[in-house]
Amino acid sequence: MKALSTVVLLTISNLFMTFAWYGHLEFKKISWLQGLGLVGVILVSWGLAFFEYVFQVPANRIGFEENGGPFNLFQLKVIQEFISLSVFTLCAVYVFKTDKLGWNHFVGFGLLIAAVYVIFKKW
Repeated sequence: MKALSTVVLLTISNLFMTFAWYGHLEFKKISWLQGLGLVGVILVSWGLAFFEYVFQVPANRIGFEENGGPFNLFQLKVIQEFISLSVFTLCAVYVFKTDKLGWNHFVGFGLLIAAVYVIFKKW
């Protein structure tokens, strides 16, 4: 249950992170955000990043093995990176609609899956 809670919280965290880091590139499509200058964009992004941490910190605390969770630090980081790239890809393709998936993306994801395997493998 702690593993699932960790993954779910990290996924929610990464949704907020993606919109904090890249969502402002779409502000031109939202009329009341179009006039924001750089400082305004930074403040909106910080507001979104706050919620990223609201979910990420508990995810890491719940999932960390020294707190009774199933993952070591390397495993937590690799899980977070895999989720981050997955969430980003889905947002780029289906929400922002700026890119299309190509063969190179699938090869890259295959290599990420291989990285997850190598990090989790007990040698």
